[in-house]
Amino acid sequence: MDMPLHPNWWDIALRITLTVIAGAVVGINREAGGHSAGFRTTVLVSLAAALSMIQANILLTLDGKTPASFAVMDLMRLPLGILTGMGFIGGGAILKRGNLVSGVTTAATLWAMTVIGLCFGGGQLVLGCVGTIVILVALVGFKWVDFRIPRQRRAHVMIAGGSDAPMVSDVYGMLSAAGYRSNFLRQTSNGEDGRKSTTFEVRWDQPEFAGPPEDLLSLLKQKYDVQSFEIIVEGTH
Repeated sequence: MDMPLHPNWWDIALRITLTVIAGAVVGINREAGGHSAGFRTTVLVSLAAALSMIQANILLTLDGKTPASFAVMDLMRLPLGILTGMGFIGGGAILKRGNLVSGVTTAATLWAMTVIGLCFGGGQLVLGCVGTIVILVALVGFKWVDFRIPRQRRAHVMIAGGSDAPMVSDVYGMLSAAGYRSNFLRQTSNGEDGRKSTTFEVRWDQPEFAGPPEDLLSLLKQKYDVQSFEIIVEGTH
């Protein structure tokens, strides 16, 4: 469906209605997941993009122009500016705390809904509907796939002992035989009682849904005095 050169109020009402519906459907999905950009944010972002595109459509002039020249008209910089501004909002949705990066999917959702709003605002109703369905498939259906993709996990393990503290090579050998990868980080000594604390980084691969590594902790406790077991959380949402 091409952009109508002279949209009437029924055309505009249909575009706005479909935009709000698309934003609401995606927004409810994000709201239910407890994400920072939820129902109202998603609706407002897509609606702002649609209104900018409707305004560009209304202000289009045919004087001295051919239909093929629309894409290079200065007026089309308005929706392009909307996409640029959306980048700042999306950047604000991304947070980094240590090794944990969150909000990337939220920022991508806002950017995608901006494009959906531009589609509906420009009269590309079929494209906007198809795009909304694909976005929902990516957010809902692909999440099932994402949780089952094996990814690297890390944990810092502190093992304590006296003069008979475990050798680094012993820990390496035991973990390697069980399918884990490890690196020595540091070793500290208490001068009063001569006890030593050795810290290792342990790495393994498992999907998101697998839960905490209870097998690894049980394996270590069978042979060593585990003082601390800290899982390093990292990822994007």
